[in-house]
Amino acid sequence: MSYHPSLPGLFDPEQGALPITPPQPATEKQISYAQSLAARTGAALPAALLRDRTGLSAWIDKTKNAQPTSRFSNYPSAKQVQFAERIARLKRRDIPQSCFKDRTLMSRWIDGNKPR
Repeated sequence: MSYHPSLPGLFDPEQGALPITPPQPATEKQISYAQSLAARTGAALPAALLRDRTGLSAWIDKTKNAQPTSRFSNYPSAKQVQFAERIARLKRRDIPQSCFKDRTLMSRWIDGNKPR
């Protein structure tokens, strides 16, 4: 009795490794956007990435999605505050002042006081 795989072509000799292609150079638009992003965020742009399109694209995605850090970055959002104030009006409660300075505390207050 012989074993026949259920996936045809899986063990064919022409199914070899994928060819290695040299990295594509970054486009001018990518380079200019990456330089403006680096200037805006203060992140260092490695010079080696300017020669690799996929590496530069990954760096742009990572840098673009990074949250800016400032003294106000831990404050609750305006929508959080609006929602909490609406809950406070419905339940006739006050929101603790410490919740207005910490988004985590505001989130916990909202979760604990949401109308069910």
